Amino acid sequence: MTHGHSMPPGSTFADVKKEIDRINQAAGSVEDFMWETVKLLHDRMLKYNWVGFYMLEDKSPGSQPRMLALGPFQGAMTPHTHIPLNQGICGAAATTGKTIVVDDVTLDNRYLACSTETKSEIVVPVFVRSNVVGELDVDSHFPAAFGDEDRKLVEYCASLVGKQLEKIAE
Repeated sequence: MTHGHSMPPGSTFADVKKEIDRINQAAGSVEDFMWETVKLLHDRMLKYNWVGFYMLEDKSPGSQPRMLALGPFQGAMTPHTHIPLNQGICGAAATTGKTIVVDDVTLDNRYLACSTETKSEIVVPVFVRSNVVGELDVDSHFPAAFGDEDRKLVEYCASLVGKQLEKIAE
């Protein structure tokens, strides 16, 4: 393990968490923090091929189900800029308020295919005062890419966004 000034690709979880804390302190707005977070995770975590936030829209037109709208993200453009709450793994995570880890997306019938390269996915809800307001979604081109430490890291990032949003809501 070398400890230089610039972080090597494939940094340790501890390194990335420190960097997230630094960004959290320095960010001028929640939006800035979210952009910096997805960029950091995408750049530093080798298996995180697509990283993005989906935020719950306040209201939906008419009697439509509420939608998740694509927020800051890094990776290939996705056709899924809006996801109804009753659809996909993203919808399921937002509806249940639970982290969902899918080791093999081909075996999960909830999966909304964005990219044929995606093999596994983790979706972590973002809470403001115990209400789900959005989520952090990470896709990987590797099967079973997300272990316990990944889950902790992604949940940590999501919780910081929730705390920032809570401050604004006060």
